[in-house]
Formats: sequence, C-alpha cells, structure tokens
Amino acid sequence: MELVKNRIHMNQFKGNASTQITLDDDFIVPDTLDDMAQVMLRSGEIQIESVKNLEDKVAVKGKLEFNVLYRREGGGLQAMAGSIPFEESLNVQELDEKDYIGVSWILEDLSGEMINSRKLGIQAIVTLQVRIETLREVEAAVDVKTQEGDEGLQVLKQTVTAAAIALRHKDTYRMKEEITLSGGKPNIGRLLWQEMKLRDVETKPLDGKLHLGGDLTLFAIYQAEDENMPVQWLEETIPFSGELEVSESAEDMVPMVTVRLAHRSLEPRPDLDGEMRQLDVDAVLELDLKLYREEELKLLGDLYSTGCEVTPERTMAAFDQVLAKNICKCRIAEKVELPQGARVLQICHSDGTIKIDEVEIGEDSVRIDGVLEVTLLYLTSDDEEPVQAVTEQLPFHCQAEARGIGPESVYQLNPCLEQLGAVMLGGDGVEVKGVLALDLLVLSQVSCPVITGVQTKPADMEQLKQLPGIVGYIVQPGDTLWEIAKKFHTTRDTVMAANELPQEEVKPGMRLLLVKEMAQI
Repeated sequence: MELVKNRIHMNQFKGNASTQITLDDDFIVPDTLDDMAQVMLRSGEIQIESVKNLEDKVAVKGKLEFNVLYRREGGGLQAMAGSIPFEESLNVQELDEKDYIGVSWILEDLSGEMINSRKLGIQAIVTLQVRIETLREVEAAVDVKTQEGDEGLQVLKQTVTAAAIALRHKDTYRMKEEITLSGGKPNIGRLLWQEMKLRDVETKPLDGKLHLGGDLTLFAIYQAEDENMPVQWLEETIPFSGELEVSESAEDMVPMVTVRLAHRSLEPRPDLDGEMRQLDVDAVLELDLKLYREEELKLLGDLYSTGCEVTPERTMAAFDQVLAKNICKCRIAEKVELPQGARVLQICHSDGTIKIDEVEIGEDSVRIDGVLEVTLLYLTSDDEEPVQAVTEQLPFHCQAEARGIGPESVYQLNPCLEQLGAVMLGGDGVEVKGVLALDLLVLSQVSCPVITGVQTKPADMEQLKQLPGIVGYIVQPGDTLWEIAKKFHTTRDTVMAANELPQEEVKPGMRLLLVKEMAQI
C-alpha cells in the first residue's frame, strides 16, 4: 500500500508584543509665523518607516507627524506642523526569519501646549503593537493506493474544517478629486487647517478582485483673500467605490482587511476664471489584506487490515477554524456641556477617534469597551475669540457574539467610525450621536492526529487464534462501528450484514453478533 499525502498551508499566530513610548519635544515657532495666543486644535499621525526582524526582537522606526492650529496674538488663526522621530525595539521570543510581522499603533494621547508665545511643547503617548504570524505546512495522508496483496485493507476517512490562509497582501488605492467652493464662500487666500478621515469603510472579496467602498470626510479652515473677512471653513463628504485586482481572491473567502490613510493632501488652485476656488484632493489608502479560505479537508483517519498487521504513524497537527466573523455596531448618543463663556452660535465641525480600552473574552462572546474621543469646533459670540474647541471622551460598550470562543482563541479587531454628528440643544448643550463599527474575526486552533506513515507486517496467527470466531457484544457508550470491527478483526460491512443494520450508527446497549474475518494474502 502507498499513502497519498497533501501539503496543507496554514497561517499560525505566534504571539503579540506591545510597548508604550512617550514622545516629548519643544518647537520654536518659525519666523514666518505670528506669536501664539492660544492652542485651538491638534492632530497627529504615526508614520512607520521601517520594521526589522532582529532574531529576538523587532526594531520599529518611525515618526509622529503633528499639526497645531492656534490663535494669533491680535486675533486670527495660524497652523504649525512638525515631527518627532522615534526608534523602538520590542522583545519577541522564538522570532524566525520568515515570520510575518504586522505593526499597528494607537495614539493614546497628544497634547500641544504653549511654553511661551514663540515656543510650543508637544507630548504624546503612543502604543506600538506587533503581531507575529508564520506560514506552516502540514503534511498529512489523505488516501491509500492499494496494491496487489492489500486485500482486507479497511480505510476510515475523517473531515476537518480548516481556515487556510489564501492570501496575505498589501496594496494601495489612490483617490483624486476636485472640490469647488459653493457660491456663498469667498475665495481662498491661505489654507490654515485640513483634516481627512475615513468613514463607513467596507471591503468585500470578489472573484479575482477586492471591492472597496466608503466615505472620505474632509474638513478645512482657510483665510479668505480679503483678510478683513472672518475665518472660513468647508466640510465635504466624498464617497468612493472601486475594485483592486487580486487574482487569488474568491467571493467565498473570509476577509480581514485593515484600511488606513497613508497619505493625504489638499491643495488650493485657481479655477477656469483664475479665482482660487478649487481644491485638489489627493488621498492614498493603504490596505493590509488577509483572506482565509474555509475548507473541508478529507484526511485519512485510520486504517487496518484483516490480512496483516497495519500500524499507522501519527503526528499532531493544528488547524485554524473561523469561529466568528462579525461586524458589531454600537450607537452613541451623549449630551456634552460646552465650557461656560460666550454664547455658542454654531457647531462648525465634529471629529471622532475610537480608542479601545479593553477586550475581554466571555462565554460565547467578546466584550469590547472603549471611548470615542470627540473634538467639537464651534463659533461663539465673542468677537475677539470667536472660534473655540473642546474635546470629550464618550464611553461605549459592545458585546459581539462568538460561539465557542475560549482563552486559546485568537481575535483580530478593526474599529471604524461610520457616522458622527453634533446638534445644538440650546444654551451650552450639544448632543453628539455616532455609530461605531467593530469588525471582529475570531479564530480557534483545533489539534488532531494525522497519519504521516504506515508500517505493515504479517499477522500474528497465534494471537488471532485466541480471538473467538463468533462472539456476542453489547455496545458500550462511546463505541463506534469502526472501533468494534477493528477490535474483533472484522469489517463494518460484515457487522452490518450479519446484524441487518440499516446504517453505521450504533447506540449503547445494542446487541451485536460479530464474526471474525481473515483475508487471504
């Protein structure tokens, strides 16, 4: 006999490592900018420049790019930008040269405070997270090629459901759009502030390609050509929908795709009449793509012969299974009290960032707790300080179903802000409403023995003679027809025929007549 073997490619999660770093630096206001009177808004992004595998540790190099909007002395707004570089090493045990290293980051806190009118202090707390995975091959017997002299060979197949990694791939998607100011807006003199965020992002594998869709939200503050005019702002939502060519993709695959803005720019330019009323939007989305293919693997589970002794050689193999692929949506509706002061005239802009505080595995579910950090920009009746900003933390809780999840399960979580809005309630009250989408994939590792080889030798005739030729047997709890036939040196077909069984299923307490068989080899 000859075993037929297959190589099965599996993705193995090896572990996580994380570290928290503090970035702190002071920056002098450039000579081309005016003195600071008050810091209004601040934003920051982490740019990862390199990730190196150094055997027992991962070296991450990057920088924090920040922007600060401040009120000038004497009124008006200006923006200042800068960066803080960093290098950090994370210890990782049993790191292999071929391991896949995924790096993500969380900007836990960012503050920009005036030291004096010409000096700005930037402090940030950043959590770096490293995820280590590797591809492994499992060689397992799936069938037997019988040869002359293999009469009496009995074969049992088993089915294992596994989620094999079909594709791990990084790609980019570029968006270019033109925005024209509405008729009521004055021409652009100078762009002071810009924000771009992704909202309601969805990805879907198709045959040979990946569908990508969502919204790109844009907020900009600018100084009009006539500097005597108040500061202007505009807010746009740009829907996008497109497809990326991914030859290995199939519609029935299970996706886990992380999408982030890797590059964004907003450039004013003149329209056909030569007036500065046009804005060129350029955004690059970076996709970290993993696709799993759920397969039912038909493996060789056991074999024996009624004509000789057959001893299978086994090893333990681990297979990933998809326990849950859920998008848990959480709605937030909270009242925010603005600081006491001048009368609030209008909410100009609302921006939100999801921060996950804790993920706890429970019984058949995953509990996710965090906060939505909301920044509100608003106008007041104070002529000297008409624009104000406030940041509030709004807690949220979500319970995602994941039947069968346990301490050994591995999860991946991608949060996305789908909707956010702020409405004045009167006085200093603002109602903030938002919809959060938490994309959760839970994998469980199942270990089972697989056959990798087989040894055969002639039957022990003395031992066979000691077995009765015919015996009555009462089925015990946990018995299967295969095990009974193997133990008493017969076959399932013989037992079913002798006992007129309509199917292979046997129940405890059943009485069976077993007839020993001896194949002629």
